Amino acid sequence: MAAGSTTRFHPLQVTRIDRLTDDAIALTLAVPADLRTEYRHLPGQHLAIRRTVDGKEIRRTYSVCSPVLDDTGPETLRVGVRLVDGGAFSTYAHKEITVGDTLEVMTPAGRFTLQPAPGQYAAVVGGSGITPVLSIAATLLAREPDATFCLVRSDRTAASTMFLDEVADLKDRYPQRFQLVTVLSREELQTGLPSGRLDEQRLTRLLPALLPVDATTGWYLCGPFGLVQGAEKALRTLGVPRTRIHEEIFHIDDGTTTRPARTDAPAHSTLTATLDGRSGTWPVKEGESLLDAVLRNRSDAPYACKGGVCGTCRAHLVTGEVRMDRNYALEPEETEAGYVLACQSHPTTEQVELNFDR
Repeated sequence: MAAGSTTRFHPLQVTRIDRLTDDAIALTLAVPADLRTEYRHLPGQHLAIRRTVDGKEIRRTYSVCSPVLDDTGPETLRVGVRLVDGGAFSTYAHKEITVGDTLEVMTPAGRFTLQPAPGQYAAVVGGSGITPVLSIAATLLAREPDATFCLVRSDRTAASTMFLDEVADLKDRYPQRFQLVTVLSREELQTGLPSGRLDEQRLTRLLPALLPVDATTGWYLCGPFGLVQGAEKALRTLGVPRTRIHEEIFHIDDGTTTRPARTDAPAHSTLTATLDGRSGTWPVKEGESLLDAVLRNRSDAPYACKGGVCGTCRAHLVTGEVRMDRNYALEPEETEAGYVLACQSHPTTEQVELNFDR
C-alpha cells in the first residue's frame, strides 16, 4: 500500500494456525478475490487486527511474514503472534482463535520495506523482529537473482526461535546468496558464535567479519529497542550512511508511562485535518494528541499501536507546529519533510493542519 493511501478494515477468515514455539503461533488469513488489490503490499509491511473487549476497541499490529511473489495481490496473508504476558490480543489469539474464525484486519501499512533490486542486503533482528525480515529476505531472493542477503538473528534459546523452518528453507534454497548467523543470549550453540547479547560493541566487531559493511546496499534492523539502537550505533561507527539503515522497533511500552507536564501548549488550539479527501476543523482538548482529536470526530482515522512505533498514523504537517512525545517509526528524512506521528503529536501553536492523504 502506498504511503498516504487510506487504510480500511475488512473481515478475513483464519484458514490455518501453526505452532511456531511454545509462545508463538502463525495465523494464515484468506483474502477474498475482490479484496486482493486492497491487500497488495510490500515485503516488510504490517497489518493491524482489531477486536472489541468490554466495549473497548483493541488494535494490535503484526508484520506479514509471507513473501510477495507477484503484484496482483495475495490469496493469503500470514502473520506471527508471540504471546505477551497480559496481552489483550495475543492471549486471545493463542487461547481462543480457531480455524474458521473471522478477524477484522486493516489493509497493509508501514515503510519498513524493500523493493527487490540487485545488491547486498543485510539485517540484524531480535526475537519476533524476524517476522517482517523473513518476508523481505524471501521476496528479495525469489524475485531478484542478483541480490544476496545476510541475516544476523538473536534469540533467547533455540526453542524460542520463531520461523526456524522457514529460515532453514531459505538457507537450503539459496546457499550461495543467503547467509545466516544465529546468536542465542541464554543458551550455547554447539557450533557458531558464543552466547550473549548482541550489543553495540559486539556488533561492531562481528559485522565486518561477515560482509563489507559500508558497501552493503541496505541494512534492516528489527526487534527490541536496545538491539536496534545498538545495531544502528555500530553501523554508524563502521561508516554506514544513515540513509542505508532502516529500523522497526518491537517491544516498546504501551504508552502509559507518565510524561512531564507540557509548558509549550497554547491555551486553546484548533486542528484542521484532511482524511480520505474530506477536511474538518475541531478543537483540541488539553493534553489530547492530534490523533485523538481526529478520532473524536472521524472514527476512520488511521492508527494501530498509538505508541509511536508502527507509523500507521503518519500525517503531513501543513501548517502550525507540534511536539512529538516520541518517534520510533519515521525516518529522519520524513520528519525533515514535515511528517509527524499524529498519535504522539501535541499542538504548540493555536492553529495546526494535518493531511493524512499525502
